[in-house]
Amino acid sequence: MKIISKNFKLLTVFLMVIGLTSCSDDDDNTSIEAPTTVVDVALENDLTSLAAALEATDLVSTLQGAGPFTVFAPTNDAFADLLDATGLDLDNLSSEEEALVRNILLNHVIIGSSVSSSDLVNLGSGYTNTAATGPNDTNLSLYFTTSNGVMLNGSSTVTSADNTASNGIVHIVDEVIGLPTIATFATTNPALSNLVAALQLADTGTPTVPYIATVSDVNAGPFTVFAPTNDAFANLLVELDPSGNTALGDLDSATVDAVLTYHIVSGNIQSSSLPNGTVATLGGDITADNSAFTLTDPNERVSNILTSLVDIQTMNGVVHVIDTVLLPMQ
Repeated sequence: MKIISKNFKLLTVFLMVIGLTSCSDDDDNTSIEAPTTVVDVALENDLTSLAAALEATDLVSTLQGAGPFTVFAPTNDAFADLLDATGLDLDNLSSEEEALVRNILLNHVIIGSSVSSSDLVNLGSGYTNTAATGPNDTNLSLYFTTSNGVMLNGSSTVTSADNTASNGIVHIVDEVIGLPTIATFATTNPALSNLVAALQLADTGTPTVPYIATVSDVNAGPFTVFAPTNDAFANLLVELDPSGNTALGDLDSATVDAVLTYHIVSGNIQSSSLPNGTVATLGGDITADNSAFTLTDPNERVSNILTSLVDIQTMNGVVHVIDTVLLPMQ
């Protein structure tokens, strides 16, 4: 990695700034203490790779602003892993690579609030938005869980929490948080495990689209996915077989494929843009009611869009969680 010279350059700049702002005034001998911003906190914790990345993408001044910011700050080792995996050189970024790194960095920043680890623990798990953007310049979602420490998007763990700054708070993490896909949030939220199983089952046959590969592809789509909960799939199985002897894996792949197509729409449709009336899915038309927040399939079965789980934004589309599986005309 060619970041050492950049690190020293950045450190020199910060030392100059701190020195200038803390000098005594010649007239009254009063001193002005420099604010400790989230960037300063990163440097105090020897996060020099993060500092170099911020400089390479012109984000230093942004994070020295008023904020407040919540920053999930990757360690030097975490950045080394990213650079090794991608072949990126922070000293020699193309304009496209700079935009990518900038968006990755912004995916570690929550603007407008200072969120402590206790705030996250009190919530337990859920979604928030980062400063990174996806389709139509919509802000990407970040999924957090706290059952085994604070974990982000299922893989990045907070190792040092609540490092406070004058303009926010910094939580140090052990892995760079990658830009999420639909697959990221489907596989990390345990309430959607049956959806993942259905996608995998459909892929064993001749699927309309290669489901797992498509939802995992950051460049695919974008798609709008109406994602049934585990309970929705369980209720469907009882509906199909009241005896309770049918499991999801007992269904044939073609049937599952046909069902899944009624949950996917081309384009990135946030809840605020949900039409009132016909919605064309990959499988056929369903009906949306944007005031009641419901979807109705061709069999007049109604599914509620869960208002607490809408607009889960990824790089390749947006997910809205629903409580009933939609079915093709029977």
